[in-house]
Amino acid sequence: MTVPAPSGEASTARTADRALRAAARHSAGRLAAASACSVAAAGAALAEPAVLGHTLDLLLRQDPAGARWIAWCAAVIAAEVLLDAATARLTGGVDARSTAWLRRLGLGRLLRTAPHRAARHSPGEVSARLTAQATTAGAVPAAVVTASVALLAPLGGLVALVLVDVWTALAFLAGLPLLAVLLRAFARDSGASVSRYQEVQLDLAGRLVEALGGARTIAAAGTAAREQARVLARLPEIGAEGRRTWRIYGATVARTGALMPLLLYVVLGVGGVRLAEGALGVGGLLAAVRYAGLAAGVGTVTGRLAAVVRGRAAARRTAALFELPELPQGERRLPGSGPGTLELCGVRVVRAGTVLLHDVDLRIPGGATAVVVGRSGSGKTTLAAVAGRLTACDAGRVVLDGVPLDELSAEELRREVGHAFERPALFGGTVADAIAFGDGPQPCPAPGPDPEAVRAAARAAGADTFVRRLPEGYDTALEDAPLSGGEWQRLGLARAFHRAGRLLVLDDATSSLDTLTAREVERALAREVRPGTRLVVAHRVSSAARADLVVWLDAGRVRATGTHAELWRDPAYRAVFGEGTRSETDARPEPATEPPGREAVR
Repeated sequence: MTVPAPSGEASTARTADRALRAAARHSAGRLAAASACSVAAAGAALAEPAVLGHTLDLLLRQDPAGARWIAWCAAVIAAEVLLDAATARLTGGVDARSTAWLRRLGLGRLLRTAPHRAARHSPGEVSARLTAQATTAGAVPAAVVTASVALLAPLGGLVALVLVDVWTALAFLAGLPLLAVLLRAFARDSGASVSRYQEVQLDLAGRLVEALGGARTIAAAGTAAREQARVLARLPEIGAEGRRTWRIYGATVARTGALMPLLLYVVLGVGGVRLAEGALGVGGLLAAVRYAGLAAGVGTVTGRLAAVVRGRAAARRTAALFELPELPQGERRLPGSGPGTLELCGVRVVRAGTVLLHDVDLRIPGGATAVVVGRSGSGKTTLAAVAGRLTACDAGRVVLDGVPLDELSAEELRREVGHAFERPALFGGTVADAIAFGDGPQPCPAPGPDPEAVRAAARAAGADTFVRRLPEGYDTALEDAPLSGGEWQRLGLARAFHRAGRLLVLDDATSSLDTLTAREVERALAREVRPGTRLVVAHRVSSAARADLVVWLDAGRVRATGTHAELWRDPAYRAVFGEGTRSETDARPEPATEPPGREAVR
């Protein structure tokens, strides 16, 4: 589980509070309306004892005005009920809007950050943060407002109690210091317990999602019982924290619940004495008791305070997503007729204190196919990610047709730079939608993907044949399509071919294909896909042999560049492909059947 470092806890708390304030501004209108209704309801509640007391005095004196004041009593009570209902409705709307806003903020940051940063958060953590944690945090803006307004009735009741009779007010005030101590202890103890509960909850969610993702491996290894024990190992801990939280809450409620009636009895006793002395009338005694009841309502703030405590703790957990830095983008566009020349100038990439790429200088001519080779851990995937602006470099720059990639607009970048991956993630309702995924904004009503363009991309990726055999062909629901790993990878290639721009980056995107299919895909890429520059991460010697340029990486450095035939003379280069590799003669390119610079590995 990703846990904020202690040194960053203060920063995380500030980020969470800023997000909560922004969520409150997002629903400012509804929040103001809820506050106004709540204040008005508190005003009606404060007016009610005075009106009831005065009406009772009039009725006891048989004053004719008593009937009119009965109507006023009914109006005040009805207003209080209606205003409380309006407050509850508006508060629920604010909670929903604030939760949705926090979820959009977290998800947006997650999708706009560099993939390697997003990958630090497990799917289970992300799911918990954007569901349960965001829901709890989303209740904070309304809870703060209602908790603040909830103090109006107790404070107003206390002021009114002083105005009705000072001695009854003093009797009530005698017990308030103890109540303040109880509420302060509750806020302190429950905050720590809730924080620990949510931390364990995130860890449990992460373990569960990991187990679900590796269900086949667990079944094959016969370790279901052990995995179940691992996932549930912290269940007793979360149970203990949950029980501790409720014990704290229950103890506070019990103590305040015992204290408040005791204070009311004291007020009633003092008021009775004042009534016997003639210093207080019957209506005044009724008003004093009702105002004491309102003043005692300060104990009800405990529940709202608990919601604020839980929400802030949840917001600090969710803030791990809010703090994700966005991958910077500019506003520039590429020149209209550029060939796709790619240059890496002094590129350096550091992750967790480890240098993955050391000052890489590389130039790939427009229209050429460059294959990146090297042992595992040499930095091939990092180089591909930097070249396609999936991540930023810590030093140096990457330039496409004379324009640094970090200065391109996001729209221009993704239109002109395409990617295909070893394990592609496919999105869309149907197979056709998955291939066309990522097309630019469509006019409304938006038409479906161009069938011919989708089929052409599928043919180039060697996917058309098996797609046509699916129950509904290209209209088969993606979740119902029985696809092998190689077929899934070919659909990922088809998606990349469908949106091919002037630069196409393939990160081991043909690894699941057999040699014959991979060669067919390479030839189709040269003949049928939009011409452009290809940067290919590959492991097959045949892929390197047919490339225009081979980039040999070793421990994050470019050890050499050149044609495969030139590099093959170096025993260390041959060792990259394993012992017993074919001879230099066998590995040389076949006679070209495509235009120079077009026969590519992809």
